[in-house]
Amino acid sequence: MPATTVERRSFGERLSRMKARVPSSPGLKIEGRLVRMVGLTLEAVGCQLPVGGRCLIRGHDGRLHRAEVVGFSGDRLYLMPTADLHGLGPGATVFPSEEAAEILVGDELLGRILDGEGRPIDNREAIIGHRRSLIGKPINPLHRHPIEEPLDVGVRAINALMAVGRGQRMGLFAGSGVGKSMLLGMMTKFTSADVIVVGLIGERGREVKEFIEHILGEEGLQRAVVVAVPADNPPLLRLQGAQVATTIAEHFRDQGKNVLLLMDSLTRYCQAQREIALAVGEPPATKGYPPSVFAKLPVLVERAGNATKGAGSITAFYTVLTEGDDQQDPIADAARAILDGHIVLSRRLAESGHYPAIDIEASISRAMPQITERQQQLAALAIKQIYGIYQQNRDLISVGAYQAGSDNAIDEAIAMLPSINDFLRQDFDEQVTYEQSLEQLMALIQQEPASLPASTR
Repeated sequence: MPATTVERRSFGERLSRMKARVPSSPGLKIEGRLVRMVGLTLEAVGCQLPVGGRCLIRGHDGRLHRAEVVGFSGDRLYLMPTADLHGLGPGATVFPSEEAAEILVGDELLGRILDGEGRPIDNREAIIGHRRSLIGKPINPLHRHPIEEPLDVGVRAINALMAVGRGQRMGLFAGSGVGKSMLLGMMTKFTSADVIVVGLIGERGREVKEFIEHILGEEGLQRAVVVAVPADNPPLLRLQGAQVATTIAEHFRDQGKNVLLLMDSLTRYCQAQREIALAVGEPPATKGYPPSVFAKLPVLVERAGNATKGAGSITAFYTVLTEGDDQQDPIADAARAILDGHIVLSRRLAESGHYPAIDIEASISRAMPQITERQQQLAALAIKQIYGIYQQNRDLISVGAYQAGSDNAIDEAIAMLPSINDFLRQDFDEQVTYEQSLEQLMALIQQEPASLPASTR
């Protein structure tokens, strides 16, 4: 055999052995450096990371700061930190992190309070569980179990006039200071669910402890998980906090449990995405909101709802802050289009001491026709019609310009309004079951049966 053939074979064997050893060798970490910082946006060169990748930045004081890649331009990466930026300066070292977008999930989460990264902040033992990605897996829409069963939320006006189904996604639309947190608290205490997941996203920090101690209480906390990301957290952490709460709800749903997901608020989630998008140069579109905000909104909301038949469910309530009580606010308008119904709170009712301040004219549940009997639907429609007639003529009535007997429908509305208002009011600590709500609705209808459809009597 020629010597060259032997040499080639020997070289090939050596090359094969070297290739076999390469995967077992530790990979090289390519470090970069920080070259620019504007606001909360950091720019780094020299790193090779995809969008969504995690990295660590070593400050001049030796501290390590976590950040995530949110965009790139040429060889520059745009990073967004998850904590404060004190100690960072030009030339700070940036290197990839092995952390993934995952959190620990398991039954050990019940009764715990977590931050936006899924870490406990209640000074108790560490959580032991298995890891789950924050990026949810879409459910085939043909495999989703339809909404067929009403859910008792313990609030008479909702149970009777805008019934919510198990697995439904509802929006709670309200301006600031009209009682949306109080209504959320009532549903937290009274709703029949196996697990409650509460996401306090971008709200006041003082509300976290108040919600846990005064609304949930020790008994309620035992079947709940609270994810608290107050307004002073960076936008990336607020964005991630909503994903953490949704991921935890998905975990319990996959175990066959009925989960109640309360997120306060969806508006703060969108505002966090707006801050990130504008910081990396995305142009604003609708009233200062970049297009990515309206792309991320349905991705988050669609993760809730029913799973396949026989599996669990996520019934979700998302609060939407309508700035200046403008129901046509871009976020409110987008949320209303993708949710399965909306409950609107009225500032006028709240200012008059009417709680919960639910505007029954503007509120609707899209799943109500599928989960309620025809008799309840007709009764609810009749109450809304009578209430609407009064509101349309309220100014004439209040100034004394309306003469009794001029219109039978208005006379009936004036006579029934005190009873309707009593029906809609409910104390914070008062629980009204679904069955009680229906009984009281029918009793209210029977007060004036003459002008109502015969099928409701």
